[in-house]
Amino acid sequence: MRARIRIGTASWTDPGFVEDWYPPKLPARARLRWYAEQFNYVEINATFYAIPMERTVARWVTETPDDFLFDAKLPKALSRHRMQAKFLPSDLRSKVTNERGYVTLSAKSEKLIVQRFLREMRPLFDANKLGAFLLQLSPSFQPKHDRLDELDSLCDLLAPHPLAVELRNRDWVTGEQADLTLDYFCSRKMTFVMVDAPDSEHFTVMRGMNSVTSPKLAYFRLNGRNAEEYIAGRSVPERFNYDYPRAEVEEIAGRVRTMEDQVDEIHIAANNNRSSYAPKTAKLLAEILIGRTETRTLTQSKLL
Repeated sequence: MRARIRIGTASWTDPGFVEDWYPPKLPARARLRWYAEQFNYVEINATFYAIPMERTVARWVTETPDDFLFDAKLPKALSRHRMQAKFLPSDLRSKVTNERGYVTLSAKSEKLIVQRFLREMRPLFDANKLGAFLLQLSPSFQPKHDRLDELDSLCDLLAPHPLAVELRNRDWVTGEQADLTLDYFCSRKMTFVMVDAPDSEHFTVMRGMNSVTSPKLAYFRLNGRNAEEYIAGRSVPERFNYDYPRAEVEEIAGRVRTMEDQVDEIHIAANNNRSSYAPKTAKLLAEILIGRTETRTLTQSKLL
């Protein structure tokens, strides 16, 4: 059987979407509902920056159809980024932060943060609307100083929910280390996040590998191909400022098709989030993969 494919964008709240994609004067509270009329899948970007409250997550559930699916980014402290205490629930802060007000990642703090995160995200589980958790590791996480098996505890804490991991240091997939990296992911049936990225040897730019490491889920993120801004850009819209031409989207569709018989489900998140580029790319990719002549209803059902 061929994989079920879900295609969407990395967030539904980007300023570029508001300026150039959403209908003019659409209230902020109506954006997710409108987004869910266009796509059946999205990454939650906000959870990278702060743990949401349960009532917020419950609202996401009620504002989307029963067949809608979310992949949720894990809080940035878990991915080895600096995170200030003020972005954690107030009752958790003193238990996991240092005197300078930043989270200190340890076995204890990791467990406390994950437990609280899972508690607040429960409405997604109850509604069967969680696809996977996404761990976007810092480029500072590298083979020279770190080990992949440091992620074992996090994987265990999140079980039985699937974990997809996006490495952002090229050394993990260079030379002999590449085989060791994929062996780690395969042995744990953990999803290795594949990317489409600029043509660059910079250490933060991952190679475009087609590597399915879990029989249940393949995960593909489209980061754009603007090498100069990807490396030097200071803001998210600058780093992912790229409007894929049709020929390149067709090339990406070809990569996706090579995975269809290897996995149950494929998630594709357009992360080229300058202006309306990401929803435009996601729509075009769905059109190419599903077919131009089908109705929206049939397209949605096949995407599921």
